[in-house]
Amino acid sequence: MDGIARKRPKHLNLFQIKLPIAGVASILHRISGFGLFLMLPLLIWLLELSLSSPESFALFKSIAAHPLVKLLLIGLLWAFLHHFFMGIRILLIDIHVGVAKAQASASAKAVLAVSLLLTLILGVKLW
Repeated sequence: MDGIARKRPKHLNLFQIKLPIAGVASILHRISGFGLFLMLPLLIWLLELSLSSPESFALFKSIAAHPLVKLLLIGLLWAFLHHFFMGIRILLIDIHVGVAKAQASASAKAVLAVSLLLTLILGVKLW
């Protein structure tokens, strides 16, 4: 080589990078969308089970009464609510509403707060 030290790419540890709240909300939006996609067959099966007959509805009720299933459904409820409200936020950003740093941060905090609050309220009713 010619003796000149070349700048090499630095390894970035993604767990040490402090993301802004909008970045965290964006990553959670992707995770919630992926989770909803993966759980869609289960949700469709549960819907079909609840609508088929009185006997299958009784089976649905017994499945839905299990505490782990309730926790899973509450998690899916959060994923839906977060994905929904974050999707509205992204649509507003697409039309250049709330693109300033302060507004983007405030809207991301609002999405997180509203999705958690509604999950808590509806989760208590579900439990």
